[in-house]
Amino acid sequence: GGTLAGYVTENTDTTVTAVASNGSQTNIEDIASGAIQLGFVQSDVMSYAYQGTRLFEESVTNFSTVAALYMEQVQIVTLNPDIKTVADLEGKTVSIGASGSGVYFNALDVLGAYGLTEEDINPQYQDFATSVDSLKDGKIDAAFIVAGAPTTAVVDLASGNDIYLVSLDQEHIDALIETSPYYSAYTITSDVYGTPEDCTTVAIAAVVIAGNDVSEDAVYDFVSTIFNNKGSLGHAKEAELDLEFATSISDVPYHPGAARYFEEQGITVPTA
Repeated sequence: GGTLAGYVTENTDTTVTAVASNGSQTNIEDIASGAIQLGFVQSDVMSYAYQGTRLFEESVTNFSTVAALYMEQVQIVTLNPDIKTVADLEGKTVSIGASGSGVYFNALDVLGAYGLTEEDINPQYQDFATSVDSLKDGKIDAAFIVAGAPTTAVVDLASGNDIYLVSLDQEHIDALIETSPYYSAYTITSDVYGTPEDCTTVAIAAVVIAGNDVSEDAVYDFVSTIFNNKGSLGHAKEAELDLEFATSISDVPYHPGAARYFEEQGITVPTA
C-alpha cells in the first residue's frame, strides 16, 4: 500500500497517503464511514460485505472495486509428510487463523468442501507467526496461511525444516469455486518453498476498493498510474499486475474512474 501511495502521489495530481489498518473488514468499515477513501481488501471479505454475510450483519454497498492486483493463496502448511489431503486433518490440531478473520472463513470453506467442520479438528486461532512457532515446537499439526506466496512466515519455517503443502484435488477445487466464486484455482510450484512437489490449491484476490463518493478523476489517476507504470513501481508483487485479472471481479461493481481506464484498454467492467 505504501509503495503504491507514494508512486501515485509523486506522479499525479492525486495525493494518496498510506495508513496502517487491521485488515479487510476494518478497511471496508472505514471506507463505509468515510474515514478512508481507498483500501486493500480480500475479494472474499469484500463479497461478504456486499452481501451482508459472515463478518457483516448488514450489507455494505457504498464502495466499489478499483482493481484486483494479485493473488493470495490458501496455503495449508505442515511438517508431517503423512498429512497428504485435507481429509487427513480430521482429528488433528490445526491453526485456522483468528476467529472471525478472513483466514478463518477460508479454512472453514476448505474443510467444508471435504465434509469437515470446526468440530472435526482441534482448532487453534493463531496468526501466521504464532502458527509457524507452533509448527516448529510440535504444538500443532498444520496451519492455514492465506497470503501471497512466497509468504515470509512460511519461508522462515522452510529455512530450517522440511515443509509440506497440502494440496486440494481438482474435484474439490471445482466445487469450492462453484459455491464461492471469489476463489480461483492456483498452483504453488515446488520451487517457491523447496517442497517435494507442486501444490494445487485455491486463491483469493487482493483488491483495491474505493468509496463511491471518491471522484472519478482520482480513481482514474490511481489505476492508470499503477498499470501504465508496471515495472517501475518498486513493489515485489507488481509482476502480477495484469489487466485481465484486474477486471475479473464480478460480484462488486467497479468504480466509474476505474471503468473509464479499463474501457480505454478495451475492457468493459460492470459498474453500479
